[in-house]
Amino acid sequence: MNNLMKIGAHISAAGGVANAPQNAHTIGSEVFQFFSRSPRGGKAPVLTTKQIKNFKANMKEFKQAECYLHAPYYINLASINNRIYYGSISVLREELERGSKLGVKYLMFHPGSAKDLGLKPAIKKVAQGIKEIFKNYTGTTQLLIEISAGSGQIIGDTFEEIASILKLLPVKIRKQVGICYDTAHAFESGYDIRTAQALKKTLQEFDKKIGLAKLKLIHVNDSKTDLGSHVDRHEHLGKGKIGLEGFRAIINEPKLKNINLILETPTTQGVLKDIKLLKKLRAKK
Repeated sequence: MNNLMKIGAHISAAGGVANAPQNAHTIGSEVFQFFSRSPRGGKAPVLTTKQIKNFKANMKEFKQAECYLHAPYYINLASINNRIYYGSISVLREELERGSKLGVKYLMFHPGSAKDLGLKPAIKKVAQGIKEIFKNYTGTTQLLIEISAGSGQIIGDTFEEIASILKLLPVKIRKQVGICYDTAHAFESGYDIRTAQALKKTLQEFDKKIGLAKLKLIHVNDSKTDLGSHVDRHEHLGKGKIGLEGFRAIINEPKLKNINLILETPTTQGVLKDIKLLKKLRAKK
């Protein structure tokens, strides 16, 4: 295999984070993504020294190359409600610190909604929030902005919006912020990848607006809804509107050969099939 692309999925860390690497291995993951806390709210469980040690030992034992955290769903760095705004800053900073203790490479998050402020002021507020998150941060986990499907006034559904956030960050912080490209979200926002040609065109646009060096991870999900629908519905690979050719194009695209793939498709049995499918496509390169 002449590329370094690794394949995995979002998995459960039920019963404690130390279980996550084994859960990942069981379904055939080479890398994985997980929540270190409830995605819906509440305090994060304490990470004990023993848990951290066991997690790292299990990463080696179960041959997981890398792991990633997903931030909780309630994050909104554009909220005018200070409890939500400063709560979001606090949780993202906590997750970066927790990730650093565990040796997690990336933490991905959705910036939030512009409904309180309108787009331009909301983007400024998001950038200000990210600056706050990184104040005196010395950890190793990097923050990734995940492209969104754009329903309502969600921020970050276009390359331009993401680029606007990055441009407002000081250079030192900008270096620590990358992008997670979700195939379903981007497709639902109007970025076509259904053929190798369409993928190349979308990547050219991404490179022009943001820079391909910023692309750190890909969520591989098919879409139940049409191109430009702005409705976020994940589907198993080849069963949705993107189709198998799009995922074959991703596997075969030289510019993506070092970018790892994480599945967030709907069912456990379906994820098993999707992992096998991606590995099969990779083997045929």
